[in-house]
Amino acid sequence: MNEDATRTRNDWRRRRTRIRVAIRDVPPAQWLAAILTGFLGSVPLGLMMQYGNPEPLLALALPRMYGFAGPDIVLGWAIHQFHGVVLALAYVAAVQWRPLERLAASLRGAVLFAVAVGVGTTLVLSVLLMPLWLAAVQYPFAPAFPDLAMPEKLWSVFGHVVFALPVTVGYAVLSRE
Repeated sequence: MNEDATRTRNDWRRRRTRIRVAIRDVPPAQWLAAILTGFLGSVPLGLMMQYGNPEPLLALALPRMYGFAGPDIVLGWAIHQFHGVVLALAYVAAVQWRPLERLAASLRGAVLFAVAVGVGTTLVLSVLLMPLWLAAVQYPFAPAFPDLAMPEKLWSVFGHVVFALPVTVGYAVLSRE
């Protein structure tokens, strides 16, 4: 193996170790706040999904994604809330990366990250992942891939930003020294 490849591999290992150490150093209150804010932020997004979508997304699509027949609104809400908590925990882990941590600890950065999370989760989850997953489980209302239906995707971006605001602002407030 040449010297450049060895140096690149060693640099990657050092960065990965620093990220692990940073995640390990997150206070338990931050993780608990992520769980709470992820759960709370998911409520308005879920209401938008329940009442703003023509198909029964919460009651039928989410249970179907996990192998349940549905419709089951309680199960759909439970899955949706779980997704919100996981995304909030992922956010806290992601902003431990040194180039992001200072910005994430500011209120201005929190708002910027909320918009970034809203756009990013819509692109990755709503535009790309959900159409593939719903088609794989033979959901009768599965959208085409990629799902770029307008104005629904703009509504999705707005809903995901609304979801992300409590998560990012909560993190910024708790990160202040």
